[in-house]
Amino acid sequence: MKDKRWTVAHTLVSATLIGLAAVTTMVIRVPIPATGGYFNIGDIFVSFAGLWLGPMGGALVGGIGPAIADAIGFPVYVPATAMTKGLEGLLVGLIARNAGNRIGPRVFAVFVGGLTVVVGYFAFQAYIYPFLGQTIPAFAITSVGAAVIEVIPNAVQGVVGAVGGLALWKAVAGFGTLEKDDMTAKG
Repeated sequence: MKDKRWTVAHTLVSATLIGLAAVTTMVIRVPIPATGGYFNIGDIFVSFAGLWLGPMGGALVGGIGPAIADAIGFPVYVPATAMTKGLEGLLVGLIARNAGNRIGPRVFAVFVGGLTVVVGYFAFQAYIYPFLGQTIPAFAITSVGAAVIEVIPNAVQGVVGAVGGLALWKAVAGFGTLEKDDMTAKG
């Protein structure tokens, strides 16, 4: 996208990736009893969106798709997911923004994205939800100890999302990125 404007192509691809992130977050749910959360593979599409669409698309896909999945079955996690995964997509997009086809900056970008998942959920589960749970019982579901237990599954989820997102980006890299090229101009 040479003039940096959001196009119809961006909207269509973002909507598709939001749907794919929601579905893949719902389809594979491995429960983590300590926190009431779950392992999933939706981060693949969040990382991919940041790499291919840039920060705005990454933030939209990350903030909306997985939160839709949480709304169906795990609604208490919608705020944590929307913030954490939205930030994940935004950071991946910002870091990879000027990478061109170089893989190094993109690997770093998705590593930061995966780390954002680990740190974001830890912050919500160890501190934010226990604090909110003091006045809103629905949020009284986690503790520091439970959040520590979820660090490893969240790290694995971050790695799966990073590797999967990079693989998808590599598969479509020949088509250009919507961050740099106008998809509609390519036919």
